[in-house]
Amino acid sequence: MTNRIPIAFALAMLVALGAWPRAQQPPASQQPPGEISVTITGEGNRAPLIAVPEFIPLSKDAETVAIARTITQVLWDDLNYEHEFALLSRDVYSTIPAATSLETVAFDRWRELNPDGLLIGTVEKSGNGIKVVVRLYKVTTKQQAFGREYAGSGANPRAYAHTIADEIHKSQRALIGVAQSKLTFSSDRDGLKITGTVQDRNVKEIYISDYDGERQTRVTVGRTLNAFPRWSPDRRSIVYTSWRHGPPNLFISNITEGTLDELTKGPNENVLGVWSPDGSKICFESNRDGKMQIYVANRDGGGLRRLLTDRFIDSSPTWAPSGNQIAFVSDRSGNPQIYLISSDGVGTPTLLTSESYADKPTWSPAPYNEIAYAARTGPGFDIKVIDVVSRRVTQLTFGEGTNESPAYAPNGRHIAFSSTRSGKTQIFTMTRDGRDLKQITRNGNNQHPDWR
Repeated sequence: MTNRIPIAFALAMLVALGAWPRAQQPPASQQPPGEISVTITGEGNRAPLIAVPEFIPLSKDAETVAIARTITQVLWDDLNYEHEFALLSRDVYSTIPAATSLETVAFDRWRELNPDGLLIGTVEKSGNGIKVVVRLYKVTTKQQAFGREYAGSGANPRAYAHTIADEIHKSQRALIGVAQSKLTFSSDRDGLKITGTVQDRNVKEIYISDYDGERQTRVTVGRTLNAFPRWSPDRRSIVYTSWRHGPPNLFISNITEGTLDELTKGPNENVLGVWSPDGSKICFESNRDGKMQIYVANRDGGGLRRLLTDRFIDSSPTWAPSGNQIAFVSDRSGNPQIYLISSDGVGTPTLLTSESYADKPTWSPAPYNEIAYAARTGPGFDIKVIDVVSRRVTQLTFGEGTNESPAYAPNGRHIAFSSTRSGKTQIFTMTRDGRDLKQITRNGNNQHPDWR
């Protein structure tokens, strides 16, 4: 069974958590009644061309003006990230008279620039917070394709932009966007050393951030080695490996509750926990029977069972989205390769890869059925993807440093991974076919990303 960490430690942990859960609540959204369903489209197969001028600050104080600018910029970046829309260059916006309200939009002038859609927004003070109104119009007909009103705190303007972007992607492109998704990773950026050890080792703590690397916030305050964080499916908890008691064990940080559970304890090594798709179980590797093997336990630590009963070393499990299979790394063929087994351990493991060395597999979300992993390609590792059905392998990175620990975005269209290409180990993201590389972290060394 899990052991709830004493309240003294939980309170210390809350110093790091702060108001994170409350700050992450999306702004309250309201759709105007009687909205007509209109879809913005581009000609032929091209992406719709959208104009996104600066949001209009209806309250003229400096704070509201700054909030409007932040929402505009972050929304622009969020919409651009998925490439479902083409964004009209801002260089031509100065030729259009700036609107002072939703009622003063110069549609005739915007029509001259030939965008398919026009996204207009306003920001104003409302009570103790702000109100944000957004309208997306089909320029040629002035029809409203999307309309929302949001109200809440003005402390995190980025949350409004992220919410708007995801709702526009869903309503206009039938896409589940990632603007509101979160990354978690381990970092040694705090520059602390682990005391009482023979080796001079850096403290590593668990961090979380927005998908684009903004608002990086520390979760753990253990002053020890914490690594391999994994989000629960509902993004309310993180399971991670910690050396806080000596041997590595699994802990669950319940982000929204501000509590910490100890999933495993004792003298054995228990590492690399991953959640089942429904969040009811955790799969991990442990040497409790002599060598590293894979085990499955309930969320509360009960119902422990060993997945396979053979003599090989098995590690790095990842669950299929269906919950019916688990992929893992094993030395049973000589070099570490990725294998598949039913989640109940019944049957013979099936060899998936044929690499000199394969490690850290992660199964993509539906509708894709592929596994990303790190493969040795020389002195270092590169990220590859294998289609589970066809076994077709695609290499995504090509020797720029060493590249490891891939993790899929919630919609499966992007991959986060760690790389030494910039010197220290940092988190990067790219599309699932290896394009649009973006560096997410810059301070210290950062690794073991997970994305939810």
